Amino acid sequence: MKRVGLTGGIGSGKSTVARMLAKKGAPVIDADQIAREIVAPGQPALEELAKEFGTEILQPDGTLNRAALAERAFATPEATARLNAITHPRIEQRTAQLFDGAQAQGYPFAVWDMPLLVDNGYHENMDFVIVVDVDPETRVRRLVKFRGLDEADARRRIAAQVPDHVRIAAADFVVDNNADEQALTPQVDRLWKLLEEL
Repeated sequence: MKRVGLTGGIGSGKSTVARMLAKKGAPVIDADQIAREIVAPGQPALEELAKEFGTEILQPDGTLNRAALAERAFATPEATARLNAITHPRIEQRTAQLFDGAQAQGYPFAVWDMPLLVDNGYHENMDFVIVVDVDPETRVRRLVKFRGLDEADARRRIAAQVPDHVRIAAADFVVDNNADEQALTPQVDRLWKLLEEL
């Protein structure tokens, strides 16, 4: 089974492309969803995080208070390293399980929807890399309009990721999402043909 990495900068519309591929029948492994799953109540990672960063990172109902965790975990490089030591191995294990599951079901390929695919060097282990590309100014506008971020925060988040040209250099296929969703359809159709040929 071929492993297909799907990535794009924040606000690029990567999730829309993932949804379109899923609709066509591709198994999509969502990295963000896995990251949420492993810190759900009752999961060992949540207990470890509370031990490491204090029970103040928990909401009254026992769920994770993401903002409180972020405040503590990103305060210093050491704290971030401790967060990663708790979460990353579990995320990698769950991702591997889902890839294995797709393979066991006989899928010819599986798509890993992963925002930091290139930033973290994971693209090296993929058979095929798709990058959703959008001009940074358009991304800022979309993040403000659709995600409710303020402009400075949107720009900060874009700047924290690898530059677009680095991401594009790793791509086997670039989806241009500067226009509307209608313009995506023929590109995703073309991409689907390529994936079937893999």
